[in-house]
Amino acid sequence: MAGRYPDLAGQGVLVTGGGSGIGAALVAGFAAEGARVAFLDIAEVESRALVLELEGKVAHLPHYIHVDLRDIAALRAAVEDAATALGGLRVLVNNAARDDRQELDTVEPDDWDENQAVNLRHHFFAAQAAAHHMKKAGGGAIVNFSSIAFLLNMGELPAYATAKAGIIGLTKSLAGKLGPDGIRVNAILPGMVLTERQKRLWIDEADMAAGIARQCLKRPLLADDMVGPCLFLASEASAAITAQTLIVDGGML
Repeated sequence: MAGRYPDLAGQGVLVTGGGSGIGAALVAGFAAEGARVAFLDIAEVESRALVLELEGKVAHLPHYIHVDLRDIAALRAAVEDAATALGGLRVLVNNAARDDRQELDTVEPDDWDENQAVNLRHHFFAAQAAAHHMKKAGGGAIVNFSSIAFLLNMGELPAYATAKAGIIGLTKSLAGKLGPDGIRVNAILPGMVLTERQKRLWIDEADMAAGIARQCLKRPLLADDMVGPCLFLASEASAAITAQTLIVDGGML
């Protein structure tokens, strides 16, 4: 269970890719803290189901905004929509991603660009748009979700691994730029988190067992395991922490 962070109550929080998986757990986690949450996602069915699931359980029902994050103009408009709906923005969680597998010999330039658009580019433009509102609020926190995938020499993830490594560089750069405005920027690197998508597409029982065997903690990692670290980095409990990366992998690395 995540800790309690009273300073998040009433704060405007925007989560990208919040309709399912880790993102849905983050939306629910911030809402449980009393935050005013908006989330962006292209998947309408899952997103609207999440809102219905939280109805009556949280002080402020999350505000869902349908958007394709590859469309930067639409993303910028969505950030403005979220800021208006929430009465400002104090926290941005750049979570949205898609870990598609690719064979080295089949990747074309359009494939590469599409992967970067899905996994990296929107992190910058969401931060660019949200930073304006955080400055007006007197500060804030950005939490970027990377992955340990780029540290594991996984040959089937060339573009995805590049994007996730790039998020670390982006985190450091944004922290340097936005620190004087009281905006902290950190990154979380999840390990083998068993979301429904992972189990459906990539991870079978043998893969799960092999992954857990590599971890110090001998149990599966779940989406909820990412909530506590994210709340911590978004809250005043981490007020002096910026430009850092936090690996949450059960001790795999």
